[in-house]
Amino acid sequence: MVSQQTKEKYAELALRKGVNLQKNQALMINAPLEGADFTKIVVRKAYEMGAKDVHINWVDDELTLLKYENAPDEVIASYPDWKVQLHDSFAEDGAAVLNIRSTNPDLLKDIDPTRVAKANKAAAQAMKNFRKYTMNDRIAWSIISIPTGDWAQKIFPDKTKDDAVEALWDAIVKIVRVDQEDPAAAWDAHNETLRTAREILNKKDYKKLLFRAPGTDLEMELPEGHIWKGGSAVTEGGTTFNPNMPTEEVFSMPHKYGVNGTVSSTKPLNYGGSLIDNFSLTLKDGKVVDFKAEQGEDTLKHLLDTDEGATRFGEIALVPHESPVSQSGLIFYNTLFDENASVHIALGKAYPTNLKGGSAMDEEQLDKHGVNDSLTHVDFMIGSEQLDIDGVLADGTTEAVFRNGTWALNVK
Repeated sequence: MVSQQTKEKYAELALRKGVNLQKNQALMINAPLEGADFTKIVVRKAYEMGAKDVHINWVDDELTLLKYENAPDEVIASYPDWKVQLHDSFAEDGAAVLNIRSTNPDLLKDIDPTRVAKANKAAAQAMKNFRKYTMNDRIAWSIISIPTGDWAQKIFPDKTKDDAVEALWDAIVKIVRVDQEDPAAAWDAHNETLRTAREILNKKDYKKLLFRAPGTDLEMELPEGHIWKGGSAVTEGGTTFNPNMPTEEVFSMPHKYGVNGTVSSTKPLNYGGSLIDNFSLTLKDGKVVDFKAEQGEDTLKHLLDTDEGATRFGEIALVPHESPVSQSGLIFYNTLFDENASVHIALGKAYPTNLKGGSAMDEEQLDKHGVNDSLTHVDFMIGSEQLDIDGVLADGTTEAVFRNGTWALNVK
């Protein structure tokens, strides 16, 4: 069994290096009911660190499924005002937000994708204001995961539920560096490595990236003034935090009108409780004009139909194949982990912070700079040991950025 001490170290890491909770600051936690024991550890530690209030939004897979199976369409296609007001009030108060994501990847596999799409769109529209707080780094936020039974058995199908949960705990503990004597110091060192990588890319200021791999032949323009970020981030108020734990990426934004070619997925995508797998997208002038998927094609269609921006890219993230997540040899069916095993791209909204001055721009100004806007932001994985990436410099010369799935630049 994973020890109580390990859970305590993980909870403290999430608070100190994840959201970097400050004294007299409020904390909102989104957590699975199955993980109540771990969540209570987080709450206790948060109060010990001086939190003025800790609020939990509990989620439960079984209850979620029952609602999709039984609620009328008008309920599925709406989002409660009280939930919007709750989130907005915490954000306006400068609260930190910790998300503990541990959903069963197959939860909604038998639900009509149209119902799932309606629910996702309603939530995205309703939470648009709150998302500005997170995507513009106005507040500190972080995403972590803990094992839950159905998710663990998806990863380890030959194990009993208890053994699968233990195996997943072991994997997570190593990947997020909780197994090290001083996890916080290990994260500081890791963030320094990612800082080096993003500084090199910002100095290069590539005009385009070229992606080549089996099923992928893609040319991606980068907007003038784009910024590479990765690892820790800093709020408008100066608080350093880690949005994702784990994180192995450095990321920026494509030009919304400047992507052409075809790109293929290399790992399954868990989208709203449904899996999309072995899919490809073809783009012209930044827009998806064709797509196909061996699994979940209807779900992919509904994702692309969210709005016009959902057919364009909002993020490109570079992750070397030798990342700890990749080296675990596991497919997690959880984007937080799988995206950190692989180079990935996001359909939908771009982070305004990836453009110089972007956080202060309105939607019209962002569009003029090639920054994509959408109700959605969904990462999918394209990296493998066979992926090569070239960067095109301002003078038109081309140089290697990735070869065989890993850095060709000296970023270590």
